[in-house]
Order: sequence, then C-alpha cells, then structure tokens
Amino acid sequence: MSADKHLQSWQERFEMAEAMQPLLGKLYRNQGVEVVVYGKPLLNASTIEIIKAHRLVRRHVGEKLRLRESFPFVQALSKLAVKQCKVDIGKLAVNYWRDHTDVSEIESYMAKELADAIDHADDVAPRDVVLYGFGRIGRLLARLLIERTGRSNKLRLRAIVLRGGKKGDLEKRASLLRRDSVHGPFNGSVEVDEDNNAIIANGTYIQVIYANSPDEVDYTKYDISDALIVDNTGIWKDEAGLGLHLKSPGASKVLLTAPAKGAIKNIVYGVNEGDITAEDIIVSAASCTTNAITPVLKAVNDKYGIENGHVETIHSYTNDQNLIDNYHTADRRGRSAPLNMVITETGAAKAVAKALPVLAGKLTGNAIRVPTPNVSMAIISMNLNTETSKDELNEYLKDTALQSPLQNQIDYTDSTEIVSSDLVGSRYAGVVDSQATIAEGKRAILYVWYDNEFGYSCQVVGVMQTMLGLTTLSLPA
Repeated sequence: MSADKHLQSWQERFEMAEAMQPLLGKLYRNQGVEVVVYGKPLLNASTIEIIKAHRLVRRHVGEKLRLRESFPFVQALSKLAVKQCKVDIGKLAVNYWRDHTDVSEIESYMAKELADAIDHADDVAPRDVVLYGFGRIGRLLARLLIERTGRSNKLRLRAIVLRGGKKGDLEKRASLLRRDSVHGPFNGSVEVDEDNNAIIANGTYIQVIYANSPDEVDYTKYDISDALIVDNTGIWKDEAGLGLHLKSPGASKVLLTAPAKGAIKNIVYGVNEGDITAEDIIVSAASCTTNAITPVLKAVNDKYGIENGHVETIHSYTNDQNLIDNYHTADRRGRSAPLNMVITETGAAKAVAKALPVLAGKLTGNAIRVPTPNVSMAIISMNLNTETSKDELNEYLKDTALQSPLQNQIDYTDSTEIVSSDLVGSRYAGVVDSQATIAEGKRAILYVWYDNEFGYSCQVVGVMQTMLGLTTLSLPA
C-alpha cells in the first residue's frame, strides 16, 4: 500500500468515527442505550478511541472489524425502539459478516438479536445519589456519574457532602473536579453557583452541603429523597458508624468505598453482587486491591482449584501517607511517601474470602507502598490443585477476559513494553500481564495491574447500580 493509500484509509476511518459520534450520543441520551465494541465503551469516546476500539477486535476474534462494517449497525440501532440496555455492535457485526456479504438484512438481523430490548418498558424511576466526601474516589465517581448525564440516566448525582465551608471552599472543590494531576482535565465544563452553594458540571446540578457528621443533614431540604449515600471518607466502617447516614431524612441506603467491619457485606462487582438483596441498606464495595484480585482468583479457582496462596501488593502511595517524614499512628507510614518504598499491611487477601468464601483461610497478603501516584500491581502466588503451564494458563485467562461473565472486570495484555502509567484510566478491576506469568506443574504466579483509583471507581458504580436495582440488559447475550 502506498503512502497516499495509508493516509486515505486513515481519513476514511476518522470520518466514519466522526459520523458515529452523534448517533452514539443520541442513543444514550434519549434511549438509555450504551454502545460498546467487545466491551469497550463508546459513550463520550473520541474519534481516536472509537478507531482503537475497532482495532482491538482482532485480538478478540483474530480478524479485523472495519468501521465501515460496524457503522450500518449503529445506523440500524438508531432506528429501532430499543431502550435501557447495553449493545455490543462489535459482536453483532462480526457475527453478521461471517454469514452475509451485504447490508440488506442488517435491520432485520438487529431487530431479531435485540428483540428483548425493543419497546422495553422504561418504568424504573431515576434514583438520587449523594457523595459523602469528595477526595480521590469521590471526584472520580463524580466524573463517572456525570459522563452518563442524560434524560434516560437512572443514576443521578444530586449532592456532595463536605466538612469545612470556609470562604473560597466551593471554588477550590470545583477546581479539583476540573483538573486532576493523574487523570487529566474534566471532560466538559464546571461552573460554580455561589448563591446556591452548588457546582454545575455538564448540566448536572450538584448541591454542595457542609456537615461534620453523617446524621446532620436533611436531604429533603434539597429535594433529595430515597437517596443512596456513597461514603468515601473511610472514617466510618462499621454498622453503627455508617448507620448514622440513615438518620438523615432523605437517605435510604449507604455504600462504603472501603472494606467494612463486622457483618456488612463486602461486594466485588462481577463476582458476588448477586448477594445484595433489597433488604441490604448498608454495603461495602471492598478495597481496590480486593476488587483487582478477586475476579482473577475466581477464574483460576473455577478451573484449577487453589490450595493456598500469597498476594503481594505493590501499591501506589495514598493520601494517608506523609509527603515528608512526620508523625503517623501507623507503622512506617510516617516516612516520606515519594521517597521510600514502605512495607505495610493489607487486609485484601483476607477480604477476598468475604466475596469468595471458597478461598477462606487459603490466602495471606502484604503490601509495599511505592513512590508512584496511581496504578498498582498484585503479585499472586498460588499452589493449585491441578497442573498447568504458562501458555495454558495465559490462554485460559485471555479467553476469560474476552468471553466470560468476568470480561468487564478482567483485562489481559500480551505487551512486552507495558508499564504502570499505561494503565492510568483503565476501567477494569485488574489487568493480567501475561508476559510475566509463571506456571509450572501446580505452581503459578500471576502479575495483575490495576488503576487503584479509576478502575476501582468503575467497580463502585456497578455496586451502586445493583443496590438500586438499576441493572442493565446486555445484548447480544
């Protein structure tokens, strides 16, 4: 292919991706239809991101999916009365083109494949969400909720609750939402309404409320009712402390974005969200590390069985450490985070058992905090019940990442060049680094990357949806 033909091919793909964008936006905003390509979300995706999502199809099925082949499916989808679902046009297009050579039957094919979502009764009322705390996880949850803004959105961010309230606080909070040193600028506009003490982000009106205790707020004063309170502070971790939220008028359920104490259910989305019942009013989304390792451990245990194992977490430093040496109540965490590797404890290995009871008592764990601001790694060393090899284990995990019910939690890479900063913004709970896999006989060691901020926040959103009964139909099945 000549240089001119390469440029022409790129131009065609770019223009096709640009033509997709308004259709994808309208489908979500007006019908609640989220379009993906083999699990990669196209909602608010740039033209380059749409092109990259199509290029990844080769990894899934061994063959290309051209934008000119998928575009007719987006067009056909926009003509169908499909509502409140997630549609994988990548899978639909690949399956169609295996048996067809022209576009004449695409609309009828789509109508058949998406029959369960056509004229689907949209009788689920939107639910209010309040973020109690607005730190690293709180602001990323805000970004994720705001990107889904639209008439058909059922998960509505209504307020954030903060301690403080000093002069200039509101603009400072808005500025932290606008700009992030790790995750980059906010995708849109953020305005401040000083008179009403609110932040307006991409049309989402977010009431800012100041309080020193969870039971001090009357949410009904802000027209907020039956709300899910997402506690991002980490201050209250047991039923008594988190139960304080439920004393506030307008609050109905509480989700903790940290491991919980006592009998509170620790949920890893994709693994045990089915344990959530309508009666559960306080739930924990566990920790970032627990979310990263549990889906992989489940996959391995389902096929090979795990006799025992150890998880060593190489974790980016966090806000509970000191920038320079200073007093800290925890061992070693008082030493400068950007200058040291710091050995510390983690409850992630034990917490796995709450989400995956079959592994109770089989895992130990430890952690090393390292001088990076985001993206961590779990090294999982296991003794298996069944023999395997590196190639066999990798092939199984690759198939799990692409085809199984855990495909939204586990990603897989065979890159020999990937490093931690490449995973900033990953929406997966964990990413298996296949090049580092060690397996011989019944002994296996896996290296799992995870964006301990953004990937975890995506998992939290899944738990939020489950708690509020806002699960989405995914097609094709």
